[in-house]
Amino acid sequence: MTVPDRDEAERICSAVIARRLAAAVQVVAPITSVYWWRGEINRADEWLLYMTTTAKRFDELAACVRELHSYEVPQIVAVPLVNGTADYLEWIRRETSPERDA
Repeated sequence: MTVPDRDEAERICSAVIARRLAAAVQVVAPITSVYWWRGEINRADEWLLYMTTTAKRFDELAACVRELHSYEVPQIVAVPLVNGTADYLEWIRRETSPERDA
C-alpha cells in the first residue's frame, strides 16, 4: 500500500505490528505514483509499505489500515506468496497468530 508521508507510514506500521496483523512491514520511500483519480491524471510522492501477513489475517489487516489511512480509497492489495523457506513461513504464521495475544 502507499501512504502520503512518513508519519502516516509509522502510525500504520506500529498499529499492524502491535495488533499482530503483520509479522513485518518494510517501508520504501520516497516513490512517485502516477494514477487516475476523479477523471484526472495525478502525481504524488508517497511511501510504499510492504506488509507480511497470512491470508487468514488479510481482512483484519485491511480493516485496520482503512481505520488509520487518510486516503478515501487506500491501495490495499494482496500479492500471493508463492513459496518460501519453511522456517520463514512458520515465523509469519506464528507472529500473526491471534493466540499470541492471549
